[in-house]
Amino acid sequence: QVQLVESGGGLVQAGGSLRLSCAASGRTFSMYPMGWFRQAPGKERDFVAAISWDGGNTNYRDSVKGRFTISRDNAKNTVYLQMNSLKPEDTAVYYCAAAIRVGVPSRADEYDYWGQGTQVTVSS
Repeated sequence: QVQLVESGGGLVQAGGSLRLSCAASGRTFSMYPMGWFRQAPGKERDFVAAISWDGGNTNYRDSVKGRFTISRDNAKNTVYLQMNSLKPEDTAVYYCAAAIRVGVPSRADEYDYWGQGTQVTVSS
C-alpha cells in the first residue's frame, strides 16, 4: 500500500504561482513513477504531469508545458508540482498518484494509488 497526501493548494490571482507537494508513505516510493492529475467541477479527471521513478523522464499535458514543473525528492518521499503563470482555467482539484509500472504514464487508469486532492483556485 502507498498513502499519498497532497498539500499546497489555495487561492491565487492569475499570473501567480503555487507549489503543490505530495508526501508518500508505505511501499517504496522511489520505485514508482508519480503523476499529477486535476479535475474541475463537472469535468473528467485530466492528466497534468508525470515523472519517472528516478526523475530522469517527465511528461506534461500541452496546456501546462513551460508553466508547470514536476519534480521529486526520493529521500523525502515527496513529489512536487511547481505551477507558474497560473490561469483561471487551471482551477481544479489537483490529485497526485503513484503507478506500479515503468515509464511516465499519462492515463488515470494506469495509476494504482491516489491522494485525496488539494483545491487550486485561480482568480481573474
